[in-house]
Amino acid sequence: MRDGPGPTLIYDGDCAHCATSARWIEARWPAETTAGIVASQRLTDAELAGFGISRRDAAQAAWWIDGGRTYRGHQAIGRALLAAGGGYEVVGSLLLVPPVSWAGAVGYAIVARHRHLLPGSSEACRT
Repeated sequence: MRDGPGPTLIYDGDCAHCATSARWIEARWPAETTAGIVASQRLTDAELAGFGISRRDAAQAAWWIDGGRTYRGHQAIGRALLAAGGGYEVVGSLLLVPPVSWAGAVGYAIVARHRHLLPGSSEACRT
């Protein structure tokens, strides 16, 4: 999957919005981070299944894998922002606690459902 033992953000590499967002977050991580990103298409079905994620799950949401723990959608983004530290850590923390997490879940679902309408989208974004 990736070199090193750190947490990983899995995203839909066929979706321009998802790929751009994942690279944006990765660029904000400190140089010494052990976290990484990987497009779900670069993982085998068996690798995804090892995390408890199906190919369909991987196409529908971002995932944060940290040891034996798996987070989906807004929680994955919150965890990825925590890894960035600084002000991003504050935003990430807020995404993980109610009532902000409730709004984060709704907002993430809306963006995920309509990502095919965003600039740079493709037919793959309709899943």
